[in-house]
Amino acid sequence: MLSASSTPCPSSSSSKCFLQHQGFLEPSQLSVKKRHNFLKNCSHGSNPFRRCTKGFSSSSFTVQHLSSKSHKRNPIHVKSEYEYASKPEDPNHLSKQLRAFYLFTRPYSIMATVIGITSVSLLPLETISDLSPAFFVGMLKALVPAVLMNIYTVGINQIYDVEIDKINKPELPLASGDISMKTGKLIGFISLLMSLGMGIMFKSPPLLCALIINFLLGTAYSVDFPLLRWKKYPVLAASYILINRGIVNQLAFFAHIQKHVLGRPLVYTKSVLFGVAFMCILSTVIALYKDIPDVEGDQEYGIQSLAAKLGKKKVFWLCVNMLLTAYGAGMVIGALSSSMLSKIVTVFCHCAIALVLRVQAQSIDLNSKASVSSLYMFIWKLMYAEYFLLPLVR
Repeated sequence: MLSASSTPCPSSSSSKCFLQHQGFLEPSQLSVKKRHNFLKNCSHGSNPFRRCTKGFSSSSFTVQHLSSKSHKRNPIHVKSEYEYASKPEDPNHLSKQLRAFYLFTRPYSIMATVIGITSVSLLPLETISDLSPAFFVGMLKALVPAVLMNIYTVGINQIYDVEIDKINKPELPLASGDISMKTGKLIGFISLLMSLGMGIMFKSPPLLCALIINFLLGTAYSVDFPLLRWKKYPVLAASYILINRGIVNQLAFFAHIQKHVLGRPLVYTKSVLFGVAFMCILSTVIALYKDIPDVEGDQEYGIQSLAAKLGKKKVFWLCVNMLLTAYGAGMVIGALSSSMLSKIVTVFCHCAIALVLRVQAQSIDLNSKASVSSLYMFIWKLMYAEYFLLPLVR
């Protein structure tokens, strides 16, 4: 049984004081809201202890009993229903953020940049001795800023296309909200600064020229400013990818290795000129084909792509026939090679790829966005394959 305290309690807080003087309750052990409700209910009445104890139940608080040796009262530990448990940290938070960044960088595009620059860097090599540490360092000096510039260009495109992507590509991190707009802009800005900074620091005019052109064209393609937003115009949209992927990436990075890494006079070889011609066709196909699965969103936001104007089917087969023509040219160039090994490999591989492409194209359902998009990713794989074949064209 509880015994009354010898110290009188003020009437305005008799219940609270009563429990404190009995050693059961510490004011700091009640949450603010619980203490407010406690005092509100207990401030009036002839029997405050009876009234106040109605507010406590076994589910509201627990009494910790002391052992018989201590003979001391422990305070009541109150667990208020108004107190919210802290949200446990998601153990997968870091992996989700890394995956969001991975998707933001558009990895298939970065893969094309890495494979393309590596392939073009091999074209100036004449002997095995050219594969020196200086060569690999020079290639890395081209790869790192080029990848950073790639992140900037795909990033700024997602920033200005976020509303369209909510329709066409809702899985992208900006459209889905996995990455905030502020974070996306920060990633793009830092990537741009690092890329241009490295281009200046490495003192290679062809490399810096390639980065600046990529920056200007990528910005003009995406940003919604007067005379810009080139993606709204089919010819300008195709020109951006054609100039960047087809011309600049081949000529500038070849010159970087040939002149500023190997220290030789700049002479463009048969292989690099073939690479320019083939990649111009392939880049134009990518520029035209990428709009086929995005027709609905583009039409809603006034993007008059060639697919929106002519229809999916016409643009689809235009792209396929352009690629088949390019592979036919590749077989002819391969057959004219002075090396028997080069002749056999280039002719056979270009013929085999053309047949696979034809079979793939016939199986595509133009009414299925997933089916159309699968061939788009296959075309990027064709670019990777061609870059592997390019050093064999001699």
